Amino acid sequence: MFSKTERMLAFRYLKSRKRTGFVSVIAGFSFLGIMLGVATLIIVMSVMNGFREELMSRVLGINGQLGVYPAWGSTLDNHEQRMETLKKLKDVSHVVPVVDGQVMLSSGETSSGVMVRGMDKDDFAQRPLLGGQYQGIDLTEFTDGQIILGWRLARKLAVRAGDSVTLISPKGNRTAFGMLPKMKSYTVLGTFNSGMSEYDGHFVFMPLAEAQKFFVTKGKISHLEVFTTPNADVASVLDEAFTAMGSQAQVSDWRRTNKAFFNAIEVERNVMFLILTLIIIVAAFNMISGLIMLVQDKTKDIAVLRTMGMSKGAVQRIFLMSGLTIGVVGTMMGFLLGLAFCYNIDSIKNMLENMSGRELFSAEIYFLSHLPAKVDMTEVSVVVIMSLVISLLATLYPSYKASKTDPVEALRYE
Repeated sequence: MFSKTERMLAFRYLKSRKRTGFVSVIAGFSFLGIMLGVATLIIVMSVMNGFREELMSRVLGINGQLGVYPAWGSTLDNHEQRMETLKKLKDVSHVVPVVDGQVMLSSGETSSGVMVRGMDKDDFAQRPLLGGQYQGIDLTEFTDGQIILGWRLARKLAVRAGDSVTLISPKGNRTAFGMLPKMKSYTVLGTFNSGMSEYDGHFVFMPLAEAQKFFVTKGKISHLEVFTTPNADVASVLDEAFTAMGSQAQVSDWRRTNKAFFNAIEVERNVMFLILTLIIIVAAFNMISGLIMLVQDKTKDIAVLRTMGMSKGAVQRIFLMSGLTIGVVGTMMGFLLGLAFCYNIDSIKNMLENMSGRELFSAEIYFLSHLPAKVDMTEVSVVVIMSLVISLLATLYPSYKASKTDPVEALRYE
């Protein structure tokens, strides 16, 4: 496509010389802008993808894909029959009865509001983020009087396995003096680490039967959690479960339960993509101005080339190649920089935290205990192609202007 002469002239015009040094500086800034724009887009998109996937895996690691809740009231009736009905549905792997409620957890002079969740020890062991991540726990001892805390909660209360804590529920016993809070002491069996601070800092697990006694549910449960098989169509299972449960229960999937949260992530992701794309566009405008100045500076050279027989198309290709060189090399360098950053993001974060002496990624704010990054090569390809297209469009007008140079007018006063 480009002849040897065209390539030689294109690269020569990009080199810094005394008169054209300012043009080369603009070209350098355009190169840096495109490189940083592409790298930043790849990094941000990968981190947002990592956030979404990690949060989704954490949510589904502790909660089921579907939840069956009472249509009214705080307890679900006939849960054994409902469990049998749900287990017969296609793509349902297992169903877990759960009792939960909000209480105050106290140890010494420290207390914290927590969510208590009661379930059988076998169901606890099957949770991907619980059964495989508990620390120092013998689940055979997970019986009445024993509870399991998130490790962040245990650290906050300064308790460890074997210590005694007190649960205080506002739903207590009615007396002649009014409602008295219900208080009961439990022994900490151990801690779990789900990798999500929302659970590690606020969740307490106890045996299902003990939770039913503590919350006085009279053998009933709060809701059912439905787990589907891998690659199951959750929407289809949701419709079947909704039909099977009737009007006495509400059925919701994890997307609806966490809809606002994941929608916020998606909106933020799209806005960040648009904002960071402006970096590449600004770099493209710098490229346009730099190439226009280069064309103005090389007007006499263009006129001489035209009088020597070079065609308009050849002149246009010279400046087209000059601009594309900046765009292509900048895009490729940004691509490599972005991938290198994504694959070493935790090491870079730790290095910056050690250098600054500050925590750059707080698990309490961002929910996760580490900074995730998931590179989606499809999205990366879109970013690279978009950058190349913008670079190509930025070179069209300056190269067209160069091809329209009239050699007679350019050399009239030379």
